[in-house]
Amino acid sequence: MAKEVSYKNHLNNSDDLITTREETRAGFISMALEKNYLALPYVEEAKALKTIAQRVSKPMELLEIDELFPSLLSASGLSIKSLNYLTIDDQKLAIKGLIEEFLEPAGNEFVEELVYRYLLTKGDALGGQARNLAGSLGERKFLRSLLSVLNVYQKNYFWMDNDGYNWHKKPSSDVDLEKKIKAISWENKSGNRTLVLNTNVPIVKKNIDLSLLEGNYSELILKGKGSTTSIHKDNSKYIALGELKGGIDPAGADEHWKTANTALSRIRNSFDKIDMKPLTFFVGAAIESSMSKEIFNQLVSTELSNAGNLSIEEQLVSVCDWLIHQ
Repeated sequence: MAKEVSYKNHLNNSDDLITTREETRAGFISMALEKNYLALPYVEEAKALKTIAQRVSKPMELLEIDELFPSLLSASGLSIKSLNYLTIDDQKLAIKGLIEEFLEPAGNEFVEELVYRYLLTKGDALGGQARNLAGSLGERKFLRSLLSVLNVYQKNYFWMDNDGYNWHKKPSSDVDLEKKIKAISWENKSGNRTLVLNTNVPIVKKNIDLSLLEGNYSELILKGKGSTTSIHKDNSKYIALGELKGGIDPAGADEHWKTANTALSRIRNSFDKIDMKPLTFFVGAAIESSMSKEIFNQLVSTELSNAGNLSIEEQLVSVCDWLIHQ
């Protein structure tokens, strides 16, 4: 007889949950590499800007190249949001300020000065993307593991894209598919199951990271006609709800767990009011000793149905396996 799929498959005690130094190191390196990938377009844009700007001999002549206007605006320090409040004359004034105050004093090095200032502004944009990086990387890692387990079981599935919220059949190749998924649906022995990410759960009145629903993929409609009768609006369809924290920094681990624990408690309390008890679970990349004890105690008491460390492959696969079988 097959072993029951539960947290006991991958956890013997609270220490098993703790993120090791090696796993933390690997997580930071993965984050750094991803930041470099995010930065690549900006670096290439800066190279192109340098090549085109070198066609002029004086900084003020840059204004004569109409196509460079957006890049000059960026180099002047103006954000995309600020342009909504500025007229064309205001924008030209900002560019002239850049030229007179910084590019002309740079002499023959004005092109390099332009590129540096362009990259400074783009660095702010990159910083905004990087702040959301831990969460998106965590989601991707979780989804890649889920897809891998489904593939090992040779299960057919449908997936919803995170752009237009349209459903698609399982592709012949799923390379990078984890970057595009909003929801995924499959069938197990108990029926149809659909997992949706980052969606508002009406009874909780909050966005929940992971929600497993009873129902076919066609019954989850997140926009347009039929969305009011979507299965995620039906409290009785919720099988399991989970919190996913992808941050790897040990300094923020405790805070991430507190936030997740509060969210999980809110879920349980909300469903308790209508006498329903969907399962709850937690997956985190950075788990320290003190929080690991609290998480494990909740598992033993059945307050929490499952938990695993996102940084430990065996635990992540086991949690995904558990979800697929619910």
